[in-house]
Amino acid sequence: MCSSLTGKGSESALKAMEYGAVEIIAKPRLGTKQFLEEARMLICDTVKAAAQARVRSLSRNSLKHEPKLTADAVLPKPGSRAMLQTTEKIVVAGASTGGTEALRVFLEALPVDAPGLVIVQHMPEHFTAAFSRRLDGLCRITVKEAADGDSVIRGRALIGPGNRHLMLKRSGARYYVELKDGPLVSRHRPSVDVLFRSAARYAGKNCIGVIMTGMGDDGARGMLELREAGARTVAQDEASCVVFGMPKEAIKLGGVDKVLPLSKIAQEIYR
Repeated sequence: MCSSLTGKGSESALKAMEYGAVEIIAKPRLGTKQFLEEARMLICDTVKAAAQARVRSLSRNSLKHEPKLTADAVLPKPGSRAMLQTTEKIVVAGASTGGTEALRVFLEALPVDAPGLVIVQHMPEHFTAAFSRRLDGLCRITVKEAADGDSVIRGRALIGPGNRHLMLKRSGARYYVELKDGPLVSRHRPSVDVLFRSAARYAGKNCIGVIMTGMGDDGARGMLELREAGARTVAQDEASCVVFGMPKEAIKLGGVDKVLPLSKIAQEIYR
């Protein structure tokens, strides 16, 4: 679905995804050389992801044109382990192709007292606001597009806005999010790897990481960092994925504790 960055366009694009479209491409606009290069890369990757998708009715190896940056480009690796003064649990999740419907299923199943969630869904700028409003109307928990400095609290999910990296931070016992500009990481902005690395640093063993359907390997290295920091990690299984790319790469790297069907992930998180 190719759509302009307007409120009406966002709602139409999300409706199309409900009916089986696998991805949204923002209508390209004239801009800087960097913008045009990023747009070319993202459009090509999206078409390749769609070609691999398990297309479903109501209710999926991309060529490397440029080297992919890692989370080091936005958040350097820490010199020490995460601070562990708090025991409050945090959930971080990442998804791409097929993720809009996967996240709906996951979040709808969570109770009102679910741990605070921070989520990266690969989606163009402005579409994440409409997506968050849609989920907020469907779920028992509150769902909103993340704003810089938002607290991560029980019963609320924060979804990273398109075109900004999303990071988990902590001040004392309070978790909050920070938005940051920067280059594409693992060919995406926001990047799941950036979120997961920040969670490994600031939440450590108090965190649960979830990686869901999507093309490519964004989040795979971050999942390994989470697991090495003591976090529990869960991947969506192949049968329930639209594209079994991101979970497959995370499993291959050894960053996943459990592989579960989409319908079981919320239950496992709450357990």
